[in-house]
Amino acid sequence: MADQIQPPVDKFLIAATVDRLIYDSEATFPAVTADRLALVAASGLTAFRPVFDALATMGFYNLNPKLMRELQKPQEGRLLKSAGENIASVIGHLERVAPEQLGIVHEYLQTVAPMVHGVERKQVGPMETLEFRQEMAGANHPWRFLAQNMSDGTLRALGVLVALFQGNRDYAPTLVGIEEPETALHPAASAALREALTRASGNTQVIVTSHSPDLLDDRSLEADSFRAVVFESGETRIAPLDEASRSTMRQQLFSAGELLRLNQLAPDPVVLAAQQERQADLFGEVGS
Repeated sequence: MADQIQPPVDKFLIAATVDRLIYDSEATFPAVTADRLALVAASGLTAFRPVFDALATMGFYNLNPKLMRELQKPQEGRLLKSAGENIASVIGHLERVAPEQLGIVHEYLQTVAPMVHGVERKQVGPMETLEFRQEMAGANHPWRFLAQNMSDGTLRALGVLVALFQGNRDYAPTLVGIEEPETALHPAASAALREALTRASGNTQVIVTSHSPDLLDDRSLEADSFRAVVFESGETRIAPLDEASRSTMRQQLFSAGELLRLNQLAPDPVVLAAQQERQADLFGEVGS
């Protein structure tokens, strides 16, 4: 039980129930209340601030083109919100502080949507939106279209790219997670999207969920970078790939996308069994 736990030596540590502090490794500690996470209170202490900053600078995205189309209230724009509802402010922020990052976004956007030549923040009265430059047949110069005139695929592609390359001097994400980045994109754009994901992973950890064989159809992708997901007995289970899948990919006999098409991209049963034995109860009492 909670009162049986002993703190480890030489570690910064918090142990708390919902509304009370059990012990901590610091001489003094802010009050822990029921309406606030203990780590938020602890973030004022030097020992705990790096943990707080690492968690606070993670971004998780399930982009919504409908919200991205709407006129948006101007905001700070340091961090793209989870549905992309402040993307105009983020584009504006990148224009000011990291034009080179915005250039990368434009580069990949034109690859994914060849007719689009760029995008910028556009003020509309007290609100703001995005303005796209798009090539039109017979026109000497690209025409300009507001976000409300753009397709779901283009808006989602832009949101994914901004999420991946939004890092700048004011904000450096520690992790970017994106739900099904290939949604509403033409399968032919998968290679460019895959390259963008790989490039972004050089600066921050990138996690994506996907059902797309096209996105995974690259034999150079390493088996260790994949986790397979299954739904069994009302539970979602996640584990590294089984040995058969890993061996096939290591020998480059099939890509992960080809295995997915064959329904042969499976989690390791040994790992799943081990997980079941040590599964923690996140919402129960702290055990010894």
